[in-house]
Amino acid sequence: MAAWGLENLCTNPKHFSPVLTAVVMPEGHDADRLRSVILDAFDMSLGTGLSKVAKKVFRIGHLGDINDLTLIGTLGGVEMGLGLAGVPHKAGGVTQAMAYLAETKREGSAKAA
Repeated sequence: MAAWGLENLCTNPKHFSPVLTAVVMPEGHDADRLRSVILDAFDMSLGTGLSKVAKKVFRIGHLGDINDLTLIGTLGGVEMGLGLAGVPHKAGGVTQAMAYLAETKREGSAKAA
């Protein structure tokens, strides 16, 4: 999210959820419209904002059967969808996520050796 220039609804990293991430939409942009664009273009369903944050956030679920490759696919769908929906964002979030995941694998391999 930060690489895209977007914000996490949860502002305290100590309280980030291990099961979902709620992404705040830029002012003037509708999260439900973005979700619809992504569903239509990529057959990928994102969660909606509830109650006070309806239409203001979309949720990326990462609970259950997910691994690095499915996460990268999800982030790729979101990044492409942001572009298709005309939501202002910085490109390259997926590239940064891939670099982070690759680095954590390298660090893990070095510790195991």
